[in-house]
Amino acid sequence: MRAYMFPGQGSQVKGMGRGLFERHVELTRKADDILGYSIKRLCLEDPEGVLGKTQYTQPALYVVNAFSYLNALEENPTPPDYLLGHSLGEYDALFAAGAFDFETGLRLVKKRGELMSQASGGGMAAVVNREVAEIQAILKERQLDSIDIANFNSPSQTVLSGPRQAIIDAGAVFKELGVTYIPLNVSAAFHSRYMREAEDAIQETLERMTFSELKIPVISNVLARPYKSSELKTNLKRQISSSVQWLDSIRYLMGVGVSEFREIGPGDVLTKLVKAIQKKATPLVVKEEPAPASESKAAARTGRPFVTPEQLGSAEFRRDYNLRHAYVTGGMVKGIASKELVVRMGKAGSMGFLGTGGLRLPVIEDALQYIQAHLQRGESYGVNLLSNLVNPKAEMEAVDLLLRYGVKNIEAAAYTQLTPALVKFRLKGLSRDKQGNVTSQHRVMAKISRPEVAELFLNPPAERLVKQLVDSGAVSREQAELSQKIAMADDLCVEADSGGHTDMGIVTVLLPTIMRQRDAICRQRGYSRRVRVGTAGGIGSPEAAASAFILGAEFILTGSINQCTVEAGTSDEVKDMLADMNVQDTDYAPAGDMFEIGARVQVLSRGVLFPPRANKLHELWRNHGAWEQIDPKTRQQIEGKYFGRSFGEVFEETRNYYLREMPQQIDKAEVNPKHKMALVFRWYFVHTMRLAMKGDKNDRVNYQVHTGPAMGAFNQWVKGTGLENWRNRHPDALGELLMKETAGLLCDRLGEYSRALS
Repeated sequence: MRAYMFPGQGSQVKGMGRGLFERHVELTRKADDILGYSIKRLCLEDPEGVLGKTQYTQPALYVVNAFSYLNALEENPTPPDYLLGHSLGEYDALFAAGAFDFETGLRLVKKRGELMSQASGGGMAAVVNREVAEIQAILKERQLDSIDIANFNSPSQTVLSGPRQAIIDAGAVFKELGVTYIPLNVSAAFHSRYMREAEDAIQETLERMTFSELKIPVISNVLARPYKSSELKTNLKRQISSSVQWLDSIRYLMGVGVSEFREIGPGDVLTKLVKAIQKKATPLVVKEEPAPASESKAAARTGRPFVTPEQLGSAEFRRDYNLRHAYVTGGMVKGIASKELVVRMGKAGSMGFLGTGGLRLPVIEDALQYIQAHLQRGESYGVNLLSNLVNPKAEMEAVDLLLRYGVKNIEAAAYTQLTPALVKFRLKGLSRDKQGNVTSQHRVMAKISRPEVAELFLNPPAERLVKQLVDSGAVSREQAELSQKIAMADDLCVEADSGGHTDMGIVTVLLPTIMRQRDAICRQRGYSRRVRVGTAGGIGSPEAAASAFILGAEFILTGSINQCTVEAGTSDEVKDMLADMNVQDTDYAPAGDMFEIGARVQVLSRGVLFPPRANKLHELWRNHGAWEQIDPKTRQQIEGKYFGRSFGEVFEETRNYYLREMPQQIDKAEVNPKHKMALVFRWYFVHTMRLAMKGDKNDRVNYQVHTGPAMGAFNQWVKGTGLENWRNRHPDALGELLMKETAGLLCDRLGEYSRALS
């Protein structure tokens, strides 16, 4: 099989395209009209010396590559089996595959070049004769965390990207270690996080374009896998700030049997890279059929059932939330599910929930302002609302803030009973549509892991709670009446084996049980719309996601894997630890916010002592009536190694906090020594979370990091690829890849089953 490759920026040279413009006169004229200057004169003469400037380089290369491809077709009309391009060259690959015509592609490239040329202050450098793992280790050990890997070019060539001064400083580090380090003559940090502004800006141009179905498979720079026609706009947008996965793209093609690679365009840069890859790297064999030119034709040809990522789960779910996939990211506590993560998901046509647990209202308000400023085109987002039985006033203030900012979607978490605040949010959005059905502008996705809690959300809110809100003037009588005709939740998210709060449930037991419960209650209540049921927890690989959809999940939600992405709001130290963990590296510990009732959370166990120390504190609290009853040796150990201060000092710090927020807790502690001890021990859980969030290297053993084994499963799945390094992970890209691979896996499994039956 053959593949045609198109070079990108860096391959331009004065005189390129000689003889091509005369053979494609009409297209040359169209190019001049679009660009506003003579493309032939630029490429052949470059009289003003601008060919090396991004805004001119990209259109020039696109045109020369495209003309070279048309010539190649004249020489050999049989199209190649695959197409791919390096960065800018990917636009030529898509042109050759029929995604768009020559003029549309040139307009896109012109805009791309203009946007990327506006970025400044960045630099790039090539590191040669060193493997990626060694380069990543150097970046980590020397704390060069402002630098991203831009291009995975070959086993012995990697390109770095980042702020200009950081690239200069890194040069001294690599040279000190005897590593060949070559600064590149560029003006910006291409294919890095620093190109997000250009990435966001090109979305408007992409949205106005109409693309056609691909006639030849094209390998994506972002995913190193074949494009699906539905992914064109998303991938072209993401390509600007994402790493170029050239090494894995070639390895993938080697794995599907491509043996002939032909470079189409000026120079032989890609040809040399391919030779280096073929010499040093092994084929990448994936369990999926090579992407067909036409998905429907391939299904008919092979008899293999065809499922697209967009078909997984509930179409109604996707429609209601305006999503491409039945996939969302959950709200991780303390802003780990950050405002940046939420915006990234929204701009990719997905949805993330902002993690508000443990955040003060001004911080939440700042995050909402940021999200709404960046998502102004109807993109979806949601906000986590955490149950707060200890301080119901704070929960109501949070709901009032969400209502004030017009938040439509919430993720209700840790609820064991309905609260006035949650019911208020639901009721304030109720009305009747034109058909007379009760609808709500405020959607509630309830995270549950017990049937009795599911029952609360599957039924209307209790009349006593509704009456309480009516009497206080919080909701109208009409809203109260409508509330009895609709469930409290639009969606139930069944949690099993997740990070953080969990009942240690098993999804194969829980999900079918909750779905039967849903069916019975919805039937009994006669709702006009059925409550949807999805699942979360343990989803870190295509196999796990596929099993959830086979069980009937109408959507999936991921948590742990998104904590280890660039946008996650935790420390780089924690992300390094999470990226190294395996499936067995978790344990259970008491939940700090529910310390006395014995609720438990799942946390990272590898490299930390938090789980045994937290369990020890709970054991001591259960067995003693006051901290004074603890034996001196144990107390000394806790004060010295766990807390780093005395019980008395901890209580003073805790006392000052509660006097501001909940003075009744201090009143209770003054007369109840056991409660006083609980407050002091609960301080440790807040403290260990802060240590992890800040990345305090001096007290790493005390980090409290909520995560499930899905994180380890994900690490094993992407091992040996560019995603092994968390600095290349972005939540939208992980979701895209997971859904795509899940669809491919289901196609394979269903095909095998169908063949077995026949």
